[in-house]
Amino acid sequence: MIVYSKSSGFNNAQIGKLETPIKMVIEHESDVQTKKGGIRDWLFNVEKSKKFGETIIGQNEFDVFAAAEEGAGAENDDMQETYKKFIEHIQFMKEFTITAQMMEDANYGIAADAKRRAENFTRAYYKTMNKICEYALINGTNKSGIFAKANLDLTAPDDLPLFANGHKWGGKKSHGTQSNYFYGDIFSSGATDSRKASTEAFEAALGELANKIRNMKDENGEILGYTADTIILPGNRPLAETIAKKVCGSDGALGNGYNDINIQYGNWTIVVMPDWQTTTDRVMIMSSEANKNLCGNMFFNRVPLTIRNWEDNHTGNYMWNGRCRFGVGFGTYKHILLAVDSASEVTGATQL
Repeated sequence: MIVYSKSSGFNNAQIGKLETPIKMVIEHESDVQTKKGGIRDWLFNVEKSKKFGETIIGQNEFDVFAAAEEGAGAENDDMQETYKKFIEHIQFMKEFTITAQMMEDANYGIAADAKRRAENFTRAYYKTMNKICEYALINGTNKSGIFAKANLDLTAPDDLPLFANGHKWGGKKSHGTQSNYFYGDIFSSGATDSRKASTEAFEAALGELANKIRNMKDENGEILGYTADTIILPGNRPLAETIAKKVCGSDGALGNGYNDINIQYGNWTIVVMPDWQTTTDRVMIMSSEANKNLCGNMFFNRVPLTIRNWEDNHTGNYMWNGRCRFGVGFGTYKHILLAVDSASEVTGATQL
């Protein structure tokens, strides 16, 4: 969504010739970008907000019903707050200028440079939202990061990085730890016959990693039981991408002659994040249902792109200013995990 506002009336006829066409270019370009979607829409829950920030509160669940004798009262149960996660909205701004000379030379519609600037201006808005979501996931082994001069909180509600091997669960009644960060034989990158070994290794690892997601515990220590259905891959590991597509897109098991079925076939959506550039093969596994139900990857849209335009009195230049506010963060860690293909120990990760 884009909100367009004009800060003042214009008497300059030349400015009037530019204003409406540029507005149309910006709004048309935004429609195209909105339809295309991106990392934000694929991997994050997008919510509107009317507050300074949003707080996600976790609670334990009621235990199972207990048997009671005839005439006896019910056993009293209660819910307890187990964690809080506050996501603050950040203001982002950008501005561009159409010079007085450019306006004077735009006798037949918009000058070519002005049109390109208007299109790039809107693309930059959607690129900012997608890239900040990418950045948050890519840097999920850290507690914080800086994106476009903004300080981001990348922690889960237990104040650990999104991906960590000692995540906390529980409340007053019971508590413990669990991991969503692993290392092991994921792609068999170092194998002699890497192309054959990798498909077999990844198929086996995918089953283990999906099991880790399914066995994540809630705040009572109960198994959540969510099914992993999304594979997220780096943008610079073509062999890993090929392996994942083969394993998930083949109806028969790969690497043997027994005509076994491929239990991974048709169960996964593969997302490649272009900005995730790694020196080792690695993969993220996510449950889209857990992501939604547990408020996992969160994007709060506080103020959509609001555009104002005016003539600068000092230079005669035509100014366009865009402003927006949104917040990005993680309401839980139980919806996603990260696995690194490594035979040796990876700091902060649990061996698969």
